[in-house]
Amino acid sequence: MRRNVSLSEISDGKLYMENDMVKADCRGCAGCSDCCHGMGESIILDPYDAFRLSVGLRRSFASFLEREVELHVVDGVILPNLKMAGAGEACAFLNEQGRCSIHPYRPGICRIFPLGRYYENGTFRYFLQTGECKAAHSKVKVSKWIDTPDQKQNREFVTRWHYLLKEVEELAAQSDDETAKKLNLALLQIFYLTEYPADGSGTEEQNLQQKFDFYKHFEQCEQNYRNLFIAK
Repeated sequence: MRRNVSLSEISDGKLYMENDMVKADCRGCAGCSDCCHGMGESIILDPYDAFRLSVGLRRSFASFLEREVELHVVDGVILPNLKMAGAGEACAFLNEQGRCSIHPYRPGICRIFPLGRYYENGTFRYFLQTGECKAAHSKVKVSKWIDTPDQKQNREFVTRWHYLLKEVEELAAQSDDETAKKLNLALLQIFYLTEYPADGSGTEEQNLQQKFDFYKHFEQCEQNYRNLFIAK
């Protein structure tokens, strides 16, 4: 999701890479869950988020669409996001104690917060969102804060997914309604509605990386999608 603001308005003016130190560690949130309320449709899920949730909770992604996840249009493309529910507009995965019930499998946007991603020149760097989190922060290495295995592969995936969505957005804008609908339905089917194998043995991270190679799967999905709609 693009934000029509300048970095100077929302950040400390610096850009960070995985090996940099940044003042982002909120020290376990200390009971605060402000960033899990009132987020509207902004917590958009990418295919790796869908994979983490499906494997970690041993549920199909389709089942999440029945309660915790919803679909909406982002820059002309239909994408899933975490649903906010109830009078307090709380994330559907927040428990009664105000804690994240899916913390090991939380989406990338939640994982990096209060950092954001700044894309340019076919890649991205991180920026620190100021004013978004009221907690006292301490310095932490970006890679440690992200807490994601195989970060080199993950960076490549995040980049490729971002720029693929830009292509899909441009293609949908140039297409008639029926073709745009086909683009979106195929995007959801190919990248999100996969039934991932997992036998539940070992740790969640072992299941993620040893039982199923998500990144190879994504490469094949991307190629299939491009063959259908883009490489023509």
